[in-house]
Amino acid sequence: MRPAATATAALRLRAAFLSPPPPPAASAAAASRLLPRRPTASILLLPLRRLCSVPPHAVGAAGTGSSSQPSPVMDAQFESFRAQLDESSTLRDRIRAVVSEVESASRVASAALLLVHQPVHLADVLGKAKAQVEVIKGLYSRLAEILKECPGQYYRYHGDWRSETQAVVSMLAFMHWLETGGLLMHAEAQEKLGLSSGEFGLDVEDYLTGLCFMSNDFPRYVVNRVTAGDYDCPRKVLTFLTDLHASFRMLNLRNDFLRKKFDGMKYDLRRVEEVYYDVKIRGLVPGESKQEAA
Repeated sequence: MRPAATATAALRLRAAFLSPPPPPAASAAAASRLLPRRPTASILLLPLRRLCSVPPHAVGAAGTGSSSQPSPVMDAQFESFRAQLDESSTLRDRIRAVVSEVESASRVASAALLLVHQPVHLADVLGKAKAQVEVIKGLYSRLAEILKECPGQYYRYHGDWRSETQAVVSMLAFMHWLETGGLLMHAEAQEKLGLSSGEFGLDVEDYLTGLCFMSNDFPRYVVNRVTAGDYDCPRKVLTFLTDLHASFRMLNLRNDFLRKKFDGMKYDLRRVEEVYYDVKIRGLVPGESKQEAA
């Protein structure tokens, strides 16, 4: 035998020995039976066909569990709410109309009171301001008549006139100090506004906030009075503000709007102290004041 033929035969024998035998036909059929089959389109569409066959009214009844008619009890409740809200809105509009007039009269009185910083006679300034105070008193009487229609709901509508009342109290307290040199008490402020301590009165926090607003007028007033030659005015204002600030410190104020206004009072007090210090070191304090200070 030739060497080439011998080598070829050896390679064929080696390849036949290394290659795996082909699987029998029976094994291939069994393996195909073990593989999972994909669901046919008819099986997938079967639940959809069943759902579509259910009547629409049956689906609606099953989803809601009740009829579509609204409950008469619910309608009666919300009809009552609607009537209450409409009545409250009408009442609030009437209150705001009166409060707008109060604000207008307060601005006129404050503008007249600004003349106190000018060389104008004090009686003339206070006369113009007091005329507007009488107008404001009548407007608060109208507010009291409106609130009689809703007894027990004072604080429900109190926010509609709160800021205007604070400004009015500030003006009244400053006018009272110009006349007497003392503090306007809470009962006196209620009397000037024609209010009572019953159903419709002056809220204590509004009164205190108005006093804090009043202290903002003193630094400018002191400077203008010293410029006009009244060198004893800083001492009077300083004594009054010191006592007022000490009285406020007796109160346990929360961290709210009133507390912030009270914190601003100390800056007004400091500015008045600076004016009084400048007057005193220049020897402009009157002789009576020096004896009182001693």
